[in-house]
Amino acid sequence: MKKIALAAALSMAATSAFAGGHTGSKYAEPVIEPEIIVEDTSSKAGGLIVPLMLLVIVAAVAATHN
Repeated sequence: MKKIALAAALSMAATSAFAGGHTGSKYAEPVIEPEIIVEDTSSKAGGLIVPLMLLVIVAAVAATHN
């Protein structure tokens, strides 16, 4: 997804750069804001805790039915 967004941004920049066909531009240079990246900070242990808790519950239920 990041590569697609980067390719789209670069193609838009290239299109606007060559659209005028002249070297002297009367317009200001476009301002490109940096991309904000939000990363998930969840722990990798989260995928292990749920199955372990399920195993403990199943073992407790099996122990009480004896």
